[in-house]
Amino acid sequence: MSEIGLRERKKRRMYRTVSDIAVRLFLERGFDAVSVAEVAAAAEISKPTLFRYFPAKEDLVLYRIADHEGEAARVAAEGPTPVEALRRHFLDGLRRCDPVTGLNDDPEVLAFHTLLYGTPALVARLYGYLERSEEALAGVLGGGLDARLAAGQIIAVRRILAQENWRRIAAGERVGDVRDDAVAAAGRAFGVLAEALPRLMN
Repeated sequence: MSEIGLRERKKRRMYRTVSDIAVRLFLERGFDAVSVAEVAAAAEISKPTLFRYFPAKEDLVLYRIADHEGEAARVAAEGPTPVEALRRHFLDGLRRCDPVTGLNDDPEVLAFHTLLYGTPALVARLYGYLERSEEALAGVLGGGLDARLAAGQIIAVRRILAQENWRRIAAGERVGDVRDDAVAAAGRAFGVLAEALPRLMN
């Protein structure tokens, strides 16, 4: 068991190290200006080894948010209802200035979000991430078309709220000036969801 644990830790460390190196290069020179071969060289691994960990160049960046992919499904399953659980979770994220809520003015976080949302290839890859999040959440909501429709609305609300917060802060507003609006917007948005999806939310 300890050997399995050691291998897993080494694997995760490799993922994190290579992703960090890639993101640093992309921030310095731009996503399109850096080749996968250059990332591999900087990480001191072969290109085939890199592709074993990251099947696509975009995955080098999205690895940083990969652990959030099933987050909505996990949170929704905690109850008391899916929307209420997700509302509480998002509000708690705002309180903690969790980068995933967009309410964070750390220069590194802002630079990462600018890279992510400002690179067409990464935005396109991000939709696959969102689709998998929707699929996992739909499963928690019971499956079927109604559950998929609800999951799509919930994931969209989380994404739009976070992007609005990021846009305002990226434009120069301070976290303290955005926070109250962010909390109010989240309350309204999740309130609308609770009213619009009563059958699935009970």
